[in-house]
Amino acid sequence: MIDLRLLRENPDLVRASQRARGEDVDLVDRLLSADERRRSSGTRFDELRAEQKRLGKQIPRAQGDEKAELLARAGALSTEVKAADAEREEAAAEAEALLRQLSNVVHPDVPVGGEDDFTVRETIGEIRDFAAEGITPRDHLELGQALGAIDTERAAKVSGSRFAYLRGNGALLELALVNAAIAQATAAGFVPMVTPTLVRPRAMEGTGFLGQAAQDVYHLEQDDYYLVGTSEVPLAAYHMDEIIEADQLPLRYAGLSPCYRREAGSYGKDTRGIFRVHQFTKVEMFSFVAPEEAEDELERLLGWEKQWLTSLELPFRVIDVASGDLGSSASRKYDCEAWFPAQGRYRELTSTSNCTDFQARRLQVRMREAGRTRPLATLNGTLCAVSRTIVALLEYHQQADGSVYVPEVLRPFLGGREVLEPVAR
Repeated sequence: MIDLRLLRENPDLVRASQRARGEDVDLVDRLLSADERRRSSGTRFDELRAEQKRLGKQIPRAQGDEKAELLARAGALSTEVKAADAEREEAAAEAEALLRQLSNVVHPDVPVGGEDDFTVRETIGEIRDFAAEGITPRDHLELGQALGAIDTERAAKVSGSRFAYLRGNGALLELALVNAAIAQATAAGFVPMVTPTLVRPRAMEGTGFLGQAAQDVYHLEQDDYYLVGTSEVPLAAYHMDEIIEADQLPLRYAGLSPCYRREAGSYGKDTRGIFRVHQFTKVEMFSFVAPEEAEDELERLLGWEKQWLTSLELPFRVIDVASGDLGSSASRKYDCEAWFPAQGRYRELTSTSNCTDFQARRLQVRMREAGRTRPLATLNGTLCAVSRTIVALLEYHQQADGSVYVPEVLRPFLGGREVLEPVAR
């Protein structure tokens, strides 16, 4: 959630942010009104309680009519205090509920608009000329089936659409990607973590995934658990309700977990193969830093993503995601999009977001510096969404004979193999 002081002091900034996101601008004024009621009712309650305490001291010393009058006032005051307390709690609950509906304030440099209104920050690597090589690019599913790597037909029989078995070369490639990604993250100073994938409502709500993203979340109603769509959720909640000493920052974690997404609203999109699936493995970077370090940390996370994609020998571009396409927690977000030759376009492989102190306020994660505490900042960055990365590797590194070139960074985790060969069917 945002800082209420920012809302009171600069409501126009928050209104502009809501407008840029395409979200409810009137929410700002409703929240301001509820906050004013909360503060005024709180003041009224404090005044009545102070009077009640004064009467409590006067009554034992009073006598006769004076004492009777004080007792009568004390009785009436008790009723007023209870009413003021109820009004204060109601106003506070309303303000809290409205505050949790408000998205993070968009960074002023973020391009305004929807999904297609991003700006390209940079393009890295030259796109391979398949035509010059006499190759018509095949898509990843055709390649994966020839390699004995992907089986979606049996997965559909067992689990339905948007599931897959990774077998043989596919399973080994997933393990290689995970190991290589964790190795890079560990070398960069991240603490590797294998995180829970079932979390309580507070963790999911605290990271902002029960707002606009709620339709994509699996909820186990009987136990009131949520299946995470990213290890960002358990990593953000790892220090929930804690105070971290400033000299311990930054704290950086690399979370490995299976991830689950309903893919609501994606009917008819990417239905072939494993680009958009309900279950996948991901290595996620997560940082806790002082708020003034957040923008620099965003650049560092982006740098590690660029290092990773470069090591996979994939051409890609970095885009500054437009305001209407940001998650509710993100103030700014960069996506790295690799080139998919079978589709003839760039598609997202990684993303990194600066959530400023938005998640930390919800989860009560604070830092202590010079004897005072304040919320810190959280940032996240995908290092490897395995299924999509497999798609990119198969398509971009395919050879004319149906084999797939293995980038050098993955070879130590694939027994030194330089190519994946088709298997006999």
